Amino acid sequence: MHYFDLKDGVLHAEGVSLEELAAEVGTPTYVYSSATLRRHYGLLRDACDAHKPALGDALIAFAVKANSNLSVLATLAKLGCGADTVSEGEIRRALAAGVPGERIIFSGVGKTDAELAFAIEVGVRQINVESSAELERLIVVAAAKSASPAIAIRVNPKIGAGGHAKITTGGAGDKFGVPVEEALSLYARASASPHVTPVGLACHIGSQITDLTPLEGAFGVLRQMTETLRADGHSVTRLDLGGGLGVPYYGEADTPPPSAYVAMAARVLDGLNVEAAFEPGRLMAANAGVLLSRVIQVNERTDGRRFLVLDAAMNDLMRPALYDAFHDLKAVTPRAGEMRPYDVVGPVCETGDTFARDRALPPFEAGDLVVFMSAGAYGAVMSSEYNTRPLTAEVLVDGDRSAVIRPRPTYDEMLAREPMADWLND
Repeated sequence: MHYFDLKDGVLHAEGVSLEELAAEVGTPTYVYSSATLRRHYGLLRDACDAHKPALGDALIAFAVKANSNLSVLATLAKLGCGADTVSEGEIRRALAAGVPGERIIFSGVGKTDAELAFAIEVGVRQINVESSAELERLIVVAAAKSASPAIAIRVNPKIGAGGHAKITTGGAGDKFGVPVEEALSLYARASASPHVTPVGLACHIGSQITDLTPLEGAFGVLRQMTETLRADGHSVTRLDLGGGLGVPYYGEADTPPPSAYVAMAARVLDGLNVEAAFEPGRLMAANAGVLLSRVIQVNERTDGRRFLVLDAAMNDLMRPALYDAFHDLKAVTPRAGEMRPYDVVGPVCETGDTFARDRALPPFEAGDLVVFMSAGAYGAVMSSEYNTRPLTAEVLVDGDRSAVIRPRPTYDEMLAREPMADWLND
């Protein structure tokens, strides 16, 4: 569900014309819908509340890596949403957006001592420990601060899943978490230390998962481990279930709804008397955003290939180049005509700067506006200034209001960030 619809022949974001927005802000530009963000959070919150006996007061912690814009985070924070973070920078963003420390989870396979110290200082809800080396470093850092932060041990259940090998995180060969037996040992080690307080277990097996079966298997592993730890006299009060539920990029109807996902988790955890945490990212933000772009020209070659050249490029939306990801492409002001195959490309000097090949699309001309749908997650956060192209602007829409929430830098601003070495100024 999203709020990008045609009105009087022009695509709108809620009550704002994308044609008028392009004239005002320029292209390429990310546009986010507040109503979509609120709806997706509300659906997940309602599902969790409906299963409170099994899930406790479940925390929904938005995965900041999916979309870290402060206004997006603040929109969710005002609803009571927490934050799943993987760096000190993301913790700082969450705090700046109004997420209190007690609703922030700190994950990540390579936390530095400085980041661990910062997480302790600001009082995050828990630190998800991913290795024995990290646990020993955390104990030293916490001891120096006379602290005992809450921790969860991240388990690698040897169940990998996801829409691409590069976003599968729970397989035996993946770098995240530790195997079950090692996790049980680490929990006992943590319980023996006065400088950390083990409260639970965590797992996250991948991203863009469209089948609940592997998730159910991973949650079952956490249940078995909880029962084993309790039998050994340890307290386990929280289970962090991660995120990863997919969204319908292709428009398929068989992607599991959040209600089914939460109901499955509740069924697996029923009777454990734990507090669950969910870490959705893509589920909340993907369909809440589009990338607005303009056609530079249409190149028609003598060999029959037709290239739709846009002013958006791989540095603006990396997912197709990085993951062979699909994004539906829509005209802002559709025109009638025969569908034709296009290679959709950007202006960056890389063959990889290709969004789609042989995509059947209606007629386009130079100057037409298009949008990449479902671009609100892993879009702007992964953008760069490759080829010295300015970062895309970002806009948040709420009803008939819009605001630029990340301005596009000027070339002068970009160059000013790089002071010349002194000896080159002679």
